[in-house]
Amino acid sequence: MAGGNFLHRVISYVVNEVVVNGLANSPAFQRFAVRTSKRIEDLSIKAAQTKRELTEQVKDLSRNFEANSPTKGSPEGASGNGDESDQSQHTADQGKSVRGGPVSWLSFLLLVATGAGLIFYYDREKKRHIEEINTSSNAVKQGPSAGKAAIGGSFNLINHNGNAVTDRDFLGNWTVVYFGFTHCPDICPDELQKLADAVDKIKEKAGIEIVPVFISVDPERDTVEQVREYVKEFHPNLVGLTGNPDEIKKAARAFRVYYMKTEEEGSDYLVDHSIIMYLMDPNMDFLKFFGKNYDVDALTDGIIQEIKQYKKIKA
Repeated sequence: MAGGNFLHRVISYVVNEVVVNGLANSPAFQRFAVRTSKRIEDLSIKAAQTKRELTEQVKDLSRNFEANSPTKGSPEGASGNGDESDQSQHTADQGKSVRGGPVSWLSFLLLVATGAGLIFYYDREKKRHIEEINTSSNAVKQGPSAGKAAIGGSFNLINHNGNAVTDRDFLGNWTVVYFGFTHCPDICPDELQKLADAVDKIKEKAGIEIVPVFISVDPERDTVEQVREYVKEFHPNLVGLTGNPDEIKKAARAFRVYYMKTEEEGSDYLVDHSIIMYLMDPNMDFLKFFGKNYDVDALTDGIIQEIKQYKKIKA
């Protein structure tokens, strides 16, 4: 399980660093990201398949090894030559151990070596893609002349009151969008609380009303009722959105959000995802993103600055 989670964390880290460093503002990076994300997804699928195969092989080897392990000798007194019989049985069992044990251990060691090699390969592939992303980003010109980021788009979801909602319902508002899931143990609650505090501070400092929006990336567990109970813990104006898996995927792709469910069985699983807040203007066009590295004050000041700059340009 650790190998799969490690790969998920690597992908999530890469996506977060790319967005936090401002690379997604570039059309050149957007074209590069489409090619790269597909390759990373393929590698993740291969890694998950390999992990399952290795797990099954380890189980098979374990069963074979137990079957070939030495058995206890015959009970004493079973015959007139009990001592000789026990010694003979013990010797025979030792012979079985010599024949069966080394083969199983050798197979196990070869399996471990193969698994380590595969993990090294996938890790190296991830690092290579990270280097490609960094190289591409260094060549991209930053600033307004680089073009408008292809982030945001239409979506059709359900809010925490059970009503159908689209992106057009947020027109005319300054909106901050965050993707997460209600069973998130720490990061999502921390980020949503930070957003809630920033919303209040922005209103106090600049008189600007912000509509905070939470979009679930875990539609299997995040029902309307679950989301409703969740969002009310943070801010009375926080809008919670969920929906069917296809619509969630569509919304996530529109915002260039990465998410992937871990492989725990049953309902006890986590979801790796991008940790980004998206500031959208009154036309629901993307303005700026804010990563986990922003504290409440930096987030507050950053949003106010972007809105003032927007109004200055539009004036």
